[in-house]
Amino acid sequence: MKHIFVVDDEKSIRDILKKYIENEGYKVTLFQSGNTVLPEIGRLKPDLLVIDIMMPGINGMDLCKQIRKTSEVPIIFVTARGEELDRVLGLELGADDYLTKPFSPRELVARIKNIFKRLEKTYPNFAGVELKDIELQKERRMVYKDGNEIRLTTKEYEFFEFLAEHRNLPFTREQLVQKIWGYDYLGDDRLIDDLVKRIRKKLAEHGSEVQITTVWGYGYRLDG
Repeated sequence: MKHIFVVDDEKSIRDILKKYIENEGYKVTLFQSGNTVLPEIGRLKPDLLVIDIMMPGINGMDLCKQIRKTSEVPIIFVTARGEELDRVLGLELGADDYLTKPFSPRELVARIKNIFKRLEKTYPNFAGVELKDIELQKERRMVYKDGNEIRLTTKEYEFFEFLAEHRNLPFTREQLVQKIWGYDYLGDDRLIDDLVKRIRKKLAEHGSEVQITTVWGYGYRLDG
């Protein structure tokens, strides 16, 4: 049974999310603040976290920073604030998805299922990808440059893997959103721009020759 942490300072929201998520067969542990979450991650090893950004004490952004120091567990941010800056910052910190309140609990459940579905994919006939100075180990969901790991979040990895498997082929933002988030995703396709920016930065930090190329007026492709 998958174990999900829900971190939100509003009891009514925690309770309704717990009800909907448990109805789908998941185990749920509730937290009213971020201060008590970190030690429980190591002890209970959750499979996914749903985190409210605006909380007293340690906020969702800071909590995500702390979690990402030791874990790549999937994170979905929820917040009452819908500004572009919040969304971009959340994704840059390593969140896998983002919902703005008010939202349907069923939509959150759909996002959770989508993440788990992609994490559980298997590749029996294709264990790895090599391109230029990058090695992508699909079974381990890890990316290496000259033996050194390039740490990618869940969505960064899935995006990079998809482009690597379809190297030299251009895709529109809409196509990439559908491939990475699913056909029922209702979010902004500019999420793809955020992913590209973050992956480019990590590749550059490791001195990689691999390039994600902008196809102007269309989308992106990976040259390799």
